[in-house]
Amino acid sequence: MAISMAVLDGAIANVALPTIARDVHASPAASIWVVNAYQLAVTVSLLPLASLGEIYGYRRVYQGGLFLFTLASLLCALSTSLPMLAAVRVVQGFGASGIMSVNAALVRFIMPRKLLGRGIGMNALVVAVASAVGPTVASTILSVAAWPWLFAVNVPIGIVAQLVALGSLPETPRSPHRFDWAAAGLSAAMFGLLIVAIDGVGHGEDLTVPAAALGGAVLAAALLVRRTLGQAAPMLPLDLFRRPIFALSSATAVCSFAAQALAYVSLPFYFQDVLGRTQVATGFLMTPWPLTVAVAAPIAGRLADRYPAGALGGIGLAVLAAGLVLMAFLPAHPSDLAIAWRMTVCGAGFGFFQSPNGKALIESAPRERTGGASGIMSTSRLLGQTMGAALVALAFSLAGAAGTTTSIVMAASFSGLASIVSMMRLMNTVAER
Repeated sequence: MAISMAVLDGAIANVALPTIARDVHASPAASIWVVNAYQLAVTVSLLPLASLGEIYGYRRVYQGGLFLFTLASLLCALSTSLPMLAAVRVVQGFGASGIMSVNAALVRFIMPRKLLGRGIGMNALVVAVASAVGPTVASTILSVAAWPWLFAVNVPIGIVAQLVALGSLPETPRSPHRFDWAAAGLSAAMFGLLIVAIDGVGHGEDLTVPAAALGGAVLAAALLVRRTLGQAAPMLPLDLFRRPIFALSSATAVCSFAAQALAYVSLPFYFQDVLGRTQVATGFLMTPWPLTVAVAAPIAGRLADRYPAGALGGIGLAVLAAGLVLMAFLPAHPSDLAIAWRMTVCGAGFGFFQSPNGKALIESAPRERTGGASGIMSTSRLLGQTMGAALVALAFSLAGAAGTTTSIVMAASFSGLASIVSMMRLMNTVAER
């Protein structure tokens, strides 16, 4: 319940932005901060909160994040101005980050080791489906209620989830190291400025601002690396990136989620502007992807407990790349069935990759560093999705009407690259043995 709400709220407000802008008397450009404030808050706080989880226990951080998210959801529903809504969305983003940062870590301590892949698979299913159905859920709520209910609906779900958490989440071992406030500030600056730079390039802004943001991100990264080198449990888990399986799994996640975002953002424009489908028809045509993920992810999770993640992920991402190529070269007037089976191929490939990759990433870290691995798992997903969305905007600004096809081709390229990176883990597994 908690992770589905946290993921859904990353995209659910997009659909309501025009309505929110009118109701609070804000410009469309200013209303974008309803989305950006949440995304930035989540991204900059993932690693610091994962570190807090290692120090004070994953259960405490998770429950604290869930409480903050639920309270902020209520305040979002009661907001009467854009500055108030944007400020509360920052708080809501911090709450969501508390959930996301330690979610996978808790799964590792809940599931027996032989069933870890199955547990990661179930969570991958929830994350993938929640990411995909956000616009549909938002449209459904807006068809029967005003926009504040997009946030108010989280309150009863959050209360129930908190009650369940009280009696079920396990206590976990705690690390003796202290929280590094300076590293937390540098980590937030690094990821925050990087997101600003990527978003600025994607939306065709004057390159001065994105270049300055990228320079600031590089400087913050250099200072963070210098500060954390040699630490036993650094906030930026450089110790984990020295493990080839962990580094390759993280790179695979970034590339694959970039591919997913490139497809998810561009395909609705392709269906409506190029193929002439209605908004309702577009929603139905997008459905086969998440539905197939819902079927494939648990199956892949079970297989991940028996077979190498490098092979499973590589095969899945190759299938995703093939499905995207088939989408890019659709005939001029395709039938709904022709679109649906191609979307099914894409969903099967993506669902087959996600669970094994998550299991490999979490399992490649020592148990006492599971928090850092969990934080990187969520950070990789968000960075990939941000990069993919920015590339779609860039493709539209440079290629015009051909931007949709260009985006899908780029998505296939990212997926193919991710498949190669995933397969590289097989060589490292053999070398380690």
